[in-house]
Amino acid sequence: MSDQLSGIPEAVRAGRPTVWPNPHRRPAAEVLPGLAYGLPDVRAAEARWRRFDPLLKALFPELETGRIDSALLALAPEVAAHVGGGADADLWVKADHDLPVTGCIKARGGVYEVLVYAEALALRAGWLTTGDSYARLAAPEIARALSGYTVAVGSTGNLGFSVGVMARALGFEVEVHMSHDAKAWKKRRLRDLGARVVEHAGDYGSAVAAARAAFAGRADAHFVDDESSVDLFLGYAAAAFDLERQLRAANVTVDAENPLHVYLPCGVGGAPGGVTLGLKLLYGDAVRCIFVEPVAAPCMLVQLAAGLDRPVDVYAIGLDNRTAADGLAVSQASMLVAGTVGALIDAVVTVEDAALFRWVRDLWERAALRLEPSAAAAFAAVAPSRAARSDAGTGTHVVWTTGGALLPEAEFQAALGMGS
Repeated sequence: MSDQLSGIPEAVRAGRPTVWPNPHRRPAAEVLPGLAYGLPDVRAAEARWRRFDPLLKALFPELETGRIDSALLALAPEVAAHVGGGADADLWVKADHDLPVTGCIKARGGVYEVLVYAEALALRAGWLTTGDSYARLAAPEIARALSGYTVAVGSTGNLGFSVGVMARALGFEVEVHMSHDAKAWKKRRLRDLGARVVEHAGDYGSAVAAARAAFAGRADAHFVDDESSVDLFLGYAAAAFDLERQLRAANVTVDAENPLHVYLPCGVGGAPGGVTLGLKLLYGDAVRCIFVEPVAAPCMLVQLAAGLDRPVDVYAIGLDNRTAADGLAVSQASMLVAGTVGALIDAVVTVEDAALFRWVRDLWERAALRLEPSAAAAFAAVAPSRAARSDAGTGTHVVWTTGGALLPEAEFQAALGMGS
């Protein structure tokens, strides 16, 4: 075994559930000043979101204010105790599984990046000038003009859908490159939008690489790069402001004596990494960010444990990247994310597929949460994390769900059955 891989725990290499306190974690006050992106960048992303509120309200009538956000739900004490392994817990759910428009967290990055591209085109073409309402971009003549441009993305499903919904609503052509493990219903949903779906025999990384190559250098297209897009990353980071606002409204204190523990399902890392950056900028070390990955695809854990000198995938330690959590079936973590927030991640927890299905069933029966397996991952991590981490019994715990509201009924019933 190479020296680079020697720091990866045996339990991880054997595909066993693990709680991995990040040995590379450093105080936020040390890390944040040296990062390429800071609070001004995240505030700028939040300001762009708000500029687009009038357009989003016009295109999606279900958005009363134009804001794409989800509820912060307090779990009943008996449910919180069940999730926490029998111990009392102040436990909340950031319900991005029910996020408006797309029903998944990927809207925060995918929708945002499409809006960034549309804004750049509109300003360059003179369709928007300073002071205009961005609702103007809903005009039919602008949609016709945007139809000459293509937005492309590589995805296992939810990012592709989020990009596709927004891009098609604006008039763009859409092309989504999907891996072998993408669900058939997610491909069908994209085609129903009018997107072109390109299927690949390889994994998620192969689909992204193929899409990136196909659209390199094209002036009439934009590729949403889940592995290295700064816009995607900052779109996710702005979600921290939503959680801060909701915690304040709920009179939840976050400080050194009352820490906030946030459990974040992780695939390539963009969504949890962006949220982590935003939360650490707001709360510093008063927030603990715990990533959650399948035992077969712990790509962020592997990368952080191996170091950041070069990319390392899960195949290098004998894992197969095969998991029912298709949204988390990623073999290689984003180096942008690992390099930016690797020292801010407090721990990574790996969980088995069987646990995902148990939590899909339990959360439906106990709290009426309609989750897909990827979104249930964070619930499976709470009790192990609390048992293994000395500070995890204090403060407030937030499980950030990621998808499920738009899961077809047959798929949801099948997931419930797997949890029996």
